[in-house]
Amino acid sequence: MVIHDMEGQIVRGNSMANPKFKDDGGKLKKFDIVVANPMWNQPFDPKTYEDDPFDRFETQGGFTSGKADWAWLQHTLASLKTDGRAAVVLDTGAVTRGSGSQNDDREKTVRKWFVDHDLIEGVILLPDNLFYNTPAAGIIITLNRNKMPKRKGKIVLVNASKEFKKGRPKNYLSDDAIQKIAKAYLKGDDAERFVKVIDLKTAKENDYNLSPAKYIDTSDAAVYRPIPDLLEELAGLKKEETAVDKELAGIFDQMETAL
Repeated sequence: MVIHDMEGQIVRGNSMANPKFKDDGGKLKKFDIVVANPMWNQPFDPKTYEDDPFDRFETQGGFTSGKADWAWLQHTLASLKTDGRAAVVLDTGAVTRGSGSQNDDREKTVRKWFVDHDLIEGVILLPDNLFYNTPAAGIIITLNRNKMPKRKGKIVLVNASKEFKKGRPKNYLSDDAIQKIAKAYLKGDDAERFVKVIDLKTAKENDYNLSPAKYIDTSDAAVYRPIPDLLEELAGLKKEETAVDKELAGIFDQMETAL
């Protein structure tokens, strides 16, 4: 708010253990929109989640593991009005940890609750090396308590990992890239190598792995050439090798004679 000359209220405290934005009744204040970038993979004492007076955890998927990524999403959800929306920047592991494992995982259990209750509107995978505190890629998870009909039962995944400009010391998103990502997300339709819209059944079939990279491949396509063409090229290279060897031998003979 200071950097961008925005009006607002800043309070100092611990939003997880002692939230400061409360209504007159002492409950969490509700907002239309929440934008947050909490510390990634932040550890909290498990007691933080027990007997929570704001009812953020036990009724919203349960207690998470040592990493508080989904606890922050639970706090965010509890701070939204009935038609509220949110965008939270987190580590990419938040949408994959526990998936594919046969062991119970608390983080996946909370993620499953969010998916099953159709609260996740989208996941946007960001490029590497955007943030000053880490070279790792991040994600934006968007929540919506009241999705429009077209988006109900669906999750919009955007793989924006290639949409960056090289910078020093960090990469950055150009204005054009931001517009491209925003336009694709708002449109909410499949786009080859960029956007994939999945339904909740697909998320369940993939064990609640919500990484855009799992569903959208942005790697360069492999190029396959006919074998006869390869053999012909190889024969030509062998001829060139023979000619070069002959030329080098002549040069070495001249050098030896000179010595």
